[in-house]
Amino acid sequence: MNRYPVWKFAIIVIALLLGLVYTLPNFFGEAPAVQVSSSKVSSKVDTATLARVEDALKAANVPSAAVTLEGTSIKARFETTEQQLKAKDAIQKALIPEGSDNGYVVALNLLSRSPAWLAALYASPMYLGLDLRGGVHFMLQVDMKAALSQKTDSLAGDIRTTLREKDVRHGGITRNGQSIEIKVRDQAQLDAALRVLADQFADLQVGNAAEGSEFKITANVKPDAARRVQEQALKQNITTLHNRINELGVAEPVIQQQGLDRIVVQLPGVQDTAKAKDILGRTATLEVRLVDESSEARSAEQTNGLVPFGSERYLERNGQPVIVKKQVILTGDNLTLSLIHI
Repeated sequence: MNRYPVWKFAIIVIALLLGLVYTLPNFFGEAPAVQVSSSKVSSKVDTATLARVEDALKAANVPSAAVTLEGTSIKARFETTEQQLKAKDAIQKALIPEGSDNGYVVALNLLSRSPAWLAALYASPMYLGLDLRGGVHFMLQVDMKAALSQKTDSLAGDIRTTLREKDVRHGGITRNGQSIEIKVRDQAQLDAALRVLADQFADLQVGNAAEGSEFKITANVKPDAARRVQEQALKQNITTLHNRINELGVAEPVIQQQGLDRIVVQLPGVQDTAKAKDILGRTATLEVRLVDESSEARSAEQTNGLVPFGSERYLERNGQPVIVKKQVILTGDNLTLSLIHI
């Protein structure tokens, strides 16, 4: 005689069936694929891009198992790695002509062969680490000296603006290594400048010394403030790496801090190590500066002559030179991204 009610056996059977269904994706394996994503806001991956990818594959006579637009990326699956490599070359030539940089990223990848009905049930294969699946391992080091230099440049610009607003005259503000040097002519201006620095710039450690008939103020970032700058730089780099890895479509990447200035990145299943290195190694710095509209700057733009003191020459995308001031008005630290759902 059965001592257990039927409903308990029914629950066990249902649990076994559900477990079997959700383990099925592990038996289908992975398909070689090419993924197309965007690295710039101006380059959109949409149905028009999908049509260009399909046309490029047809022109190269490369058969594909499926070409789909999933979110903000296009994924093309193939049966063999030979087709995958040919497809990558064809898509890259179509979307990224030689010598251009239009913001598309074409990378090799591996995608699950699971059928659509399993994906609709949110059944995914078990993701394996580097030991079982292979992939790439990166050790990145954050340039803390550059982060402090950028902070010092920003503080120098803020000091210049604040002293001008407070009507404190000075003989020049320069950055010397990680120090900011301010020259003043007399004791009255020295006292006024020191008061402004003490009131407005609590992160600076200030000292002064006489230089002949003038005075020189030396300001350095305090150790506690410097440590906060370094911690923020590390957090920003980790966030940036997360966003860039999304371009590669890697499932369950490992991104973690190691030590004071290093970041470990593990990307299981990634085939295109060169493209991964290129994407992760791109410099991402946002700075807003004013265009130098002086007559000397206009002349330097037109004749490629000497750039005025306190300004720099940059090239726009079309190759046209533009002269901008060295003072940084705004950086990425001052911006906060807000998402508005409509």
